[in-house]
Amino acid sequence: MRKYTPLSAKSETLEDIYNYLPISDLVTTSGQPSEAQFALIKESGFEHVINLAPANAENSLKDEDGTLADLGLSYTHYPVNFVKPSERKFGLFVEKMQELDGQKVWVHCAANMRVSAFMYRYRTQVLKLDMVEARQDLEKIWEPLGVWKTFISRS
Repeated sequence: MRKYTPLSAKSETLEDIYNYLPISDLVTTSGQPSEAQFALIKESGFEHVINLAPANAENSLKDEDGTLADLGLSYTHYPVNFVKPSERKFGLFVEKMQELDGQKVWVHCAANMRVSAFMYRYRTQVLKLDMVEARQDLEKIWEPLGVWKTFISRS
């Protein structure tokens, strides 16, 4: 039996994906998509998926890399510990995002919390985008506390 986030059972549109949040024409973020939702992601022209959730996250797909390979989507997995986000993983994420510049990229984790924090830092520190707009997008998902509040404030 597969596990899914409670709100992600539907798969009719991209907007049905748990904590769906488009960032730009080329980058969209979310919580864990289902296999059917990954097919929609592919049909929508996305070329690469980045996953920041650990493989043992409650709602993770058992063979996400295989599922995406079958769909013809390239895949990068940087498992981020929710209680201890690392600068090393953020650095790898930045390198991958820069490598994929110009491609349609879907970035997800279990609930879009890790991803929204990584995207906030990437947009404000690397792309030098407006902090207010980036913060508004972050807060559409959550307001980071504790280690995540510290993580997003690092420069």
